[in-house]
Amino acid sequence: MTELPEVEAARRALEAHCVGHPITRCAVADDSKSKLVAAAAGVRTMVGRTIVAARRRGKNLWLCLDAPPFPSFQFAMAGAIYIKGVAITKYKRSAVNSEDEWPSKYSKFFVELDGLEFSFTDKRRFARVRLFDYPETVPPISELGPDALFEPMSVDNFVDSLTKKKIGIKALLHYQSFIQGIGNWIAHEVLYQSKTHPLQIASSLTRESCEAIHQSSQEVVKYAVDVDADCDPFPVEWLFHHRWGKKPGEVDGKNIEFITAGGRYYSLYMCHNYRSCLGPNLTKR
Repeated sequence: MTELPEVEAARRALEAHCVGHPITRCAVADDSKSKLVAAAAGVRTMVGRTIVAARRRGKNLWLCLDAPPFPSFQFAMAGAIYIKGVAITKYKRSAVNSEDEWPSKYSKFFVELDGLEFSFTDKRRFARVRLFDYPETVPPISELGPDALFEPMSVDNFVDSLTKKKIGIKALLHYQSFIQGIGNWIAHEVLYQSKTHPLQIASSLTRESCEAIHQSSQEVVKYAVDVDADCDPFPVEWLFHHRWGKKPGEVDGKNIEFITAGGRYYSLYMCHNYRSCLGPNLTKR
């Protein structure tokens, strides 16, 4: 799943290399199975426009041009931005081989600038490309919650919000109407680092646990963004390095268990290591 740090890395790359350049050609893939809303006729109106900014909220990214419409990208599970000749973080499960043809066969939206080219790819066909006059003022972006990086909740607001949610904390963190940008791997890491069981009902959490989740979410997101979503420098003690593939393994000598939380697999670090869990008398890690 492409999440906030990966989309932010893409935004920064577009901002650094593409802002200020006029669009000389653009095209949408002829793929009836892709969820591409940007019609060819609408895309043609972008030719001649200049990119003036790259914006992001949660997992949604859009380009501001000197006149609308603006292309908006919803990354979904495997959306990714590639700029020809520019190294951008390769997301797990969405990376396109650098030896493949350019643009890649997975390219869904291709833009040629004056001397530069970039492509929006999607190997899973769940991503969306839309054209909006002002993307942040209309659904889906306008209906989403605060951005986990740009608009973090205060700890008091976060705690107060959790006390009203009678839903498992793991599932809640996935709701983009609650917080934008957190997906499966970040939710895993946040709950692991805060020692919180994924099935714990949000409203039943103690203030101490709520504060730990709040702090962990800010630390995980900020660290991942600071390293441009490159997972290699992620701390060795992060669960991230052990959660892929649902294969048996150990962390600090303890077995990883897999449970289902909010309809998704969760890499569980031995229930008895959690501060907040489903049973009594559980010790802290």
